[in-house]
Amino acid sequence: MSQMFDLSRRTFLVGTAVAATSSAFAQELDDRPVMRVSKDPNCGCCMGWIEHIRSAGFKANIVEMSDLGPLKARLKVPKRLASCHTAELDGYVIEGHVPAAAIKRLLIERPHAIGLAVSGMPIGSPGMEVPGASDELYEVVLFSPTGQQSYGRFLGSKERDPV
Repeated sequence: MSQMFDLSRRTFLVGTAVAATSSAFAQELDDRPVMRVSKDPNCGCCMGWIEHIRSAGFKANIVEMSDLGPLKARLKVPKRLASCHTAELDGYVIEGHVPAAAIKRLLIERPHAIGLAVSGMPIGSPGMEVPGASDELYEVVLFSPTGQQSYGRFLGSKERDPV
């Protein structure tokens, strides 16, 4: 009987520890800001990018709109950096197929900027994977009211040339 009690007590203590850890982890996930992704309802690659960021742990709400121009203008996205979808996250703008790794770095470093952008739709960028095609090397740009600078070069979703 004593051994049964010890096992039950041990099971209870382990179970309590797991529950506390799970609760803390769930709270941490709940405290993350939610990304608002505005996209054209007819764009399929945007959903690929959203799947990429969700698999990286981001929460995303989707807003479908056929004319993103006014939103991009309001958020001060430079025309030469415009892409097919625009996201808002914790005070930053994420324009186009920006890899989750760059977004996570942005949220850690918190530079004074409007946000990050990947101009166009480079093959191999998150959401633009094409079976049998080689990934293109592309640049993630940090943009602010005072200008633009490289925030890293990527091949697929992997950073190649950190800044």
